[in-house]
Amino acid sequence: MSTIRIGAGAGFQGDRLAPALDLAERGGLDYLVFECLGERTIALAQQARLNDPAGGYDPLLGRRMRAVLPACARNGTRIVTNMGAANPRGAARETARIARELGLTGLKIAAVTGDDVLDRIGSFILDETGEPTSMLGDRLVSANAYVGIDGLVSALAAGADVVICGRASDPTLFLAPLVHEFGWARDDWARLGRGVLVGHLLECAAQITGGYFADPGVKDVPDLATVGHPLADVDADGNATISKLTGTGGCITRATCIEQLLYEIHDPARYLQPDVVADFSGVDFTEVAPDRIAVCGASGSPATGHLKVSVGYYDGWIGEGQISYAGANCMARGELALDLVRARLAPLGAELHEQRGELIGVNSVWHGARGSATAPEVRMRYAARCVSAEAARRVQEEVEGLYLAGPAGGGGATGGVREVLAIASTLIPASAVDAGVELLEVHREIA
Repeated sequence: MSTIRIGAGAGFQGDRLAPALDLAERGGLDYLVFECLGERTIALAQQARLNDPAGGYDPLLGRRMRAVLPACARNGTRIVTNMGAANPRGAARETARIARELGLTGLKIAAVTGDDVLDRIGSFILDETGEPTSMLGDRLVSANAYVGIDGLVSALAAGADVVICGRASDPTLFLAPLVHEFGWARDDWARLGRGVLVGHLLECAAQITGGYFADPGVKDVPDLATVGHPLADVDADGNATISKLTGTGGCITRATCIEQLLYEIHDPARYLQPDVVADFSGVDFTEVAPDRIAVCGASGSPATGHLKVSVGYYDGWIGEGQISYAGANCMARGELALDLVRARLAPLGAELHEQRGELIGVNSVWHGARGSATAPEVRMRYAARCVSAEAARRVQEEVEGLYLAGPAGGGGATGGVREVLAIASTLIPASAVDAGVELLEVHREIA
């Protein structure tokens, strides 16, 4: 094929469905990619699977597949996604069940495994703490490596119409179809680097079509309510044109592309990926038509031979409470409420690891900032990370107790207690990770 057309169906787990369905129906796509995993998302999925061994995949998988499978099957569009999360096999089985329910027999659905490395994480050192993972003991929940294209390419080569994996690097989901279709060599670093660039530009979906970019009066975006998701026409050398469907809102400009290029990039000349170290330092964007941006100039060098691993572990409990104060002198009443909660929690001592009190809209982002004494209303929030659930409940209760044992006029109190699922990272040799592929055919019964 001279060009491959890839569309972004989702940029995170809770992304909107309508733009993906629009792409599936009238995008003329070869591939529709749903990128739905974040660092905490995979750990939460592992936690869900501990409670239900049949679960652990993206909770919106069923809704998305039911919506787009008919159009993708009709138009010959293949789907690649990491919605398998902690259970790609379960996600594949559920997708096959939905396909049968829709009468879409003959589809091949692949589950790609190998990213779960919990059984071999050993005593690797955590980047954030410098401690070995063994120190976490029974608090350890998950360990998932950011795998590369091997399993995905194998699944596509086996004829899979839908490829479902767990934790892969985000650009990998887009790179794999390009390697499969164009037959790029695994040491063709320049093309691999360009493929990573395409994936990086598309992976956040509407972020490159004006979502998250918009800033009224500074960076205006038209028709953001109907913002479309991006697609890319990619040639055999990895050069691409980024665009969106006619009739959709948002915009694609050099500015939206440049912002997305810089997203989550530490060193543009060394963007570390499982299959290549991409070099974005020479990237150039050219507007060839309204909402059509040509991109070229990426390159690459050999991969490091190591994979990042996202490690999830339990790290105590968070207790939180909120209450509002409005009208005259509300700032002072909110500050008094914070002081009271802080004093009443002091006897807990070491039971509280971290505490934070703030007035939302005043200093919840810029901690320590001072608001106007004439502010019309404030929302007081107090939260603490605690050793036990009992201590966390005490935090919630002390905020609620402000109704009668606090400043005048407090109302709308809310609160909650939740267990903390923390995330850390480490590295594992790529040679320690093996991809697996399991292929289901929809017309067969699933054991």
